[in-house]
Formats: sequence, structure tokens, C-alpha cells
Amino acid sequence: MILGYHCSKDKDGGHNPYPRSLSRDKPVKGEKSMNKMKYLIWILSMLIAMVAIACFATEAEREIREYQGKRLDPFDRAYDNSIKGPQRVDIKTYRLHITGLVETPQSLPYQEVLRLPAVKRAITLYCVEGWNEHLLFEGVRLADLLAKAKPKRGVRFIIFYAADGYSSSLSYDYAARRDIMLAAKINGRVLDAKRGFPFQVVAESKLGYKWVKWVTRIELSDKPYKGFWEQRGYDNEADVQK
Repeated sequence: MILGYHCSKDKDGGHNPYPRSLSRDKPVKGEKSMNKMKYLIWILSMLIAMVAIACFATEAEREIREYQGKRLDPFDRAYDNSIKGPQRVDIKTYRLHITGLVETPQSLPYQEVLRLPAVKRAITLYCVEGWNEHLLFEGVRLADLLAKAKPKRGVRFIIFYAADGYSSSLSYDYAARRDIMLAAKINGRVLDAKRGFPFQVVAESKLGYKWVKWVTRIELSDKPYKGFWEQRGYDNEADVQK
């Protein structure tokens, strides 16, 4: 059917250019129901999208509890044996400083550190208190970090400083021989405040007080250094005796 156009006046006295069959003041029967149905469909779509995003985030942070056929201890733990409690590090202003006997001192944002090649290792941490835990650590090689700063000749020790004022050191030879790492994740989960976010030293075969958390600065030195517990009588080598 061909619709005839007209130029009759509307209620306000103006000309209505639309066909009579398309010109109406009242909604067509069922239009309200249709709009309501569209709104409900939109709400449902938004809910589905939100659930999908939540599921993706949960999957991304799902904890790994077994690696290479061996059970891993849990990420979460009730106790805390740090000197000042868990530290809240502001990642927006965080910088990892590499100083001391280096050619080019570094001040690296969190994401720049994570752009280095990633490594993953399952390692057992032994605490001087007598307990241990087997965990999957993911992070970056210390050697890759130090390479950016170009260590000078004569470096013998590496000193790690934490956000809470804690510190400890490792020999340069040990770090190179063990190819130690800075961890950003444990069991597939990003470190939290209790676990040492943003980075924890993974000092394999050394007692737990060498595994500095909340690392903010790494200093290369030619002199021995005694950290927080070492100054209080703890062995500076801290080798695990199995």
C-alpha cells in the first residue's frame, strides 16, 4: 500500500509532513511492553557481562596448589613475623631503586620490572623458627635487573632494603650461582601486603630472614653488611641445615 503524504496542520498549528498512518499522538498498543522487554534484555546483558568479568578475574587469580606433581602450601597464612606488620605499598609512586657500585643507577616502576623475562620455580622456604613451606614463585631474575644498572668491578655483596626498614644481604657470588629471583607472585597469585607486595627476594637454600619482602632498594657493595636480624646475632650466611 502506498501511503499518501499530507500537509495538514497538527494540534499546535504547524504542518505535519508525515503520512497519516505514521502520525500518532498515542503510543501504539504493545509499545510499552516492547520497551519494557528491551530494558529487561539490556539489564540481563549487563548482568551476564559483569558475571563474565568476575569469573575471568577469579580465574586469573585462582591459586595453584600443585606443581610438577608436588603439593604446594597455601598462599594465605594466619601468622606474620615481620618487624612492623604487613606494609601497604602505593604502586603508583613505587620505584625499585638499584644503587651502589653500578654504572647507571636505576629507579624502576613496578610494571617496568615486570617487563623483564619471567621465571617460575617451586622452592621451599625454611624459617629459623622451625617451619617451612613449599611454594611456586614467579618473578624476574635478579641478574636481569642488575644488568640494567651495569655492576662495577669489585662488587661482593647485594643489600636488600624493605619498605618497613628491614634489610639483609647476600653475597654476589651466591646470587649469581643460584641465579636468584625477585618474586611478584606466589602460587599464581600476585603478592599481597602480607606476602610482600610488590617484590620478595627468593633466596633458595637460605633461611627465611634472607627472603626480604616489600623490596624498595637494592644496593651493590664491596663490603660485608649485617641486616636487621644479623645485627642481633643471627648468622650472616643463614645456610639451611637439612
